[in-house]
Amino acid sequence: MKAKKSKPARKTAPKPAAKPAPRRKANPSLRLLTLLVAALDAKKAEELRVLNVGKLSSITDYLVLATGTSEPHLRALRIEAERVLDGEKTRILGVETTQGSGWTVIDAFDVMVHLFTPENRGKYRMEQLWKDAEEVPLGSLRAE
Repeated sequence: MKAKKSKPARKTAPKPAAKPAPRRKANPSLRLLTLLVAALDAKKAEELRVLNVGKLSSITDYLVLATGTSEPHLRALRIEAERVLDGEKTRILGVETTQGSGWTVIDAFDVMVHLFTPENRGKYRMEQLWKDAEEVPLGSLRAE
């Protein structure tokens, strides 16, 4: 009887290593909020608050509210906020301000910045208007 020739062992390709789970990108709005809060705080904005209105509003996700002590202070806060938005290449849809109005709004789509004099902050009571919004703790917006 003839001995059977054994077949050469089949070479199998090594199994590819498991792909690591994709890293989730940080929420660009949260990065922008972090930078805005830090910049406004550095310019001595008062009563700084961030409200998450994404579930309540069809026009924006976050409101940044801050108080300036005077019209020149509001102007400085506006310029600083615009500098941050420009630096992040965030499109500013509009800026609404009138000399002496005591209220400036910067619309950057996902984030709207409202800057008030103390009198107008009390008059317009944005926190009351958006009382169902979730407040974002400023401590959670630490610089990276």
